[in-house]
Formats: sequence, structure tokens, C-alpha cells
Amino acid sequence: MPCLNEADTIAIVIEKAQRAIRENGIAAEIVIADNGSTDGSQDIARKLGVRVVAVEQRGYGAALMGGINAVRGTYVIMGDADDSYDWGEIPRFLAKLREGFDLVQGCRLETGGGTVEPGAMPFLHRWWGNPMFSALARWWFRTPIHDIHCGMRAFRRDMWLSLDQRCTGMEFASEMVIKASLFGAKTAEIPVTLSPDGRTSHPPHLKTFRDGWRHLRFFLLFSPRWLFLMPGLALILAGAVGYALAMPRVRIGPMTFDVHTLLFASLAIICGYQSIAFALMTKVFAIVEGLLPEDPRLNRFFRVVNLESGLTVGAVGMLVGLGLLGAAVHQWSTVDFGELNYEHTMRWVIPGVMLTALGFQTILSSFFASLMGMRRR
Repeated sequence: MPCLNEADTIAIVIEKAQRAIRENGIAAEIVIADNGSTDGSQDIARKLGVRVVAVEQRGYGAALMGGINAVRGTYVIMGDADDSYDWGEIPRFLAKLREGFDLVQGCRLETGGGTVEPGAMPFLHRWWGNPMFSALARWWFRTPIHDIHCGMRAFRRDMWLSLDQRCTGMEFASEMVIKASLFGAKTAEIPVTLSPDGRTSHPPHLKTFRDGWRHLRFFLLFSPRWLFLMPGLALILAGAVGYALAMPRVRIGPMTFDVHTLLFASLAIICGYQSIAFALMTKVFAIVEGLLPEDPRLNRFFRVVNLESGLTVGAVGMLVGLGLLGAAVHQWSTVDFGELNYEHTMRWVIPGVMLTALGFQTILSSFFASLMGMRRR
């Protein structure tokens, strides 16, 4: 149990957990991961015979990581110390673990069979935040979970250690579920009941918009596909459409797609290409650092696209672009470097600038991706 000034409820939840352990004959210990309480929560816990672990680094995730690292059991069941979860549910979680599941997630929401008692969860969290993030987790990461933020869950400790979690804040909960799914952990979900927070001396630690942003930021950073790749492909597609309309000077009604359209289309393609390059490099970095598992598709990609092929493609792109720019300079020379027909000349200059920039980016990105991927080999 993570704890930060939980004197109002810490004794209640410990006694509930002790009763469940005793009545079901479970060999277990209760560990309180204290995150710097100043209200005497530690003394209350010790008087009830449980182990208190001091975690100096502040944060919900930091407290949990400190506690989990300190436990001695095969299985870990975690939950808040504010009496919002029923610790009498321990046997249900343990039974699922003994069936062979690596992670057993509680679900408070009705979509997963759970129950939220009146006043237990803010309206925005219940009907937008939790359902939205849970839906994104199912869509982006294929997690079989309807309530990704439920604070009561159980897991094999060795599985959790293999996840190498990094988040020290509230997004710890999302990181666990998402990484467990990405690394192939066997996951189950059981319905639980969320009761109103039993604390009276201070408000909940969760801050709606601050922690909501941190969760969204984590989702995006953990999904290069949706943060970089998809926007990049969309920009390149938009740029290609722009070129298809502008090069033949297509007219649609009163609109004429000309060199200004080429300029905008080139900008879209350059930005889109850079975004896709970031997607690739982010994925490589995440795999090297153990944040994401090995991706067979990426391995196949690197067998075809290596440093040498990237340098070749980049050099060809730059040469074609410089050739177009050279042709524009030649046109300028034919008029003794005087005034030009910009409508005609810019049709050489704009693609030339774009291809030169893309070729240069390809060369640099090839070196950088190869450097980051060295440890992968």
C-alpha cells in the first residue's frame, strides 16, 4: 500500500487486509510504502504489526516501486490506503494469479462489471477520463482492460521486475498495464467496487488535469506510431495531393492550384518525412532502452534499409534536388541574371529545395538511426 498522510484510514485498510489473509490462510506480509508522511501514519502501521518501507523519492509510482522492490513474496497485490478499495477481495485476486495469470487488474467501471458507489469518483473521471484512456489502451496497445487506472491489482513480482517501470507519478498505473501487454504478459480483469475516499483531513492526491496530461503524454510517448508515424503519413499524403494538383495547374471552379500550392505541399512533405524519421528513431531508442519489446517488423526493415542504403537514397535525392536548382540557375543565366518568370522558375526551385532537404535529412537520419541501433546488433 502506498501511503502519504493516510492516518485517517491506514488502520482500517490494514485490519481489512489482515482479516482477509487470516481467514483464508494466506501466507502473506503487508508492506506500507511510506512516501514521507508527517501525520503519524508510519507509527499506526507499525503498531498493527506490518512492515513500513520509507521511500524518499516523491510520487505515487515512486512509492509503489519502492514497496514492490522491498516485498519478499511471489505475488504482489497493491491498492490505495484511503479505504476506497475492499481489501477483503484479496482471495479473488490471488485465485486468478494461481490460475496462471501474470497480471490481474481490478475494474471499477460498469463496462467491465465493476461498481462505483455514489460520490466515489468525480463525474469527469468516471464518464470521460477513465473510459477514454482505457479505450485508447485497448486500441493502441491491445490491452484487454476496461479500467486501466484502477489502483487495485495483483501481479507476479518477477513479471513486474521484467517490465523495468520508469514512471514515478500517477502514470505508473498506465505504464504497468501497457508494458505488460506489449511484453506479452497474461492478463485478466475482475470487477471490484470503488467506495468513497475515507479521508477527511486532506483532499485526494490525484489532480485531474495535471495527472490527466501526464497520462496522455505517456500514451503518446509510448506509441511512436500515433505520435509521429500517422501524422507524418497524413502530411505526406496531403503534400502528394498538393503536388498532383499544382504541377499541372489544375483549376477547380475559381481556384487555381499553382506554385503557392507547391510551396505548401513541399512544407507538408518535409514535415511529414521528419515526423516519420522521428517515429523510427523513437522506436529504436525505446527498444534499446528496454521500454518496448523487440519488433520483428523493425528488424525486417533494418535488414533491407541499412546505413549504406540510406546514404545512397539520401545522396540521390540531394543530387536530383541540386540538379533542379542548377537548372533554375541556368534559366536565370539565360536572361543575363535579370528578371525571371517566377511562375515557371519556381516549379523547378520548390521541388529542388524539397528534394535537397529530404536527401540531407535522410543522410543524417541514417547515421543517427545506425548509431542508436548499434546495441540492438
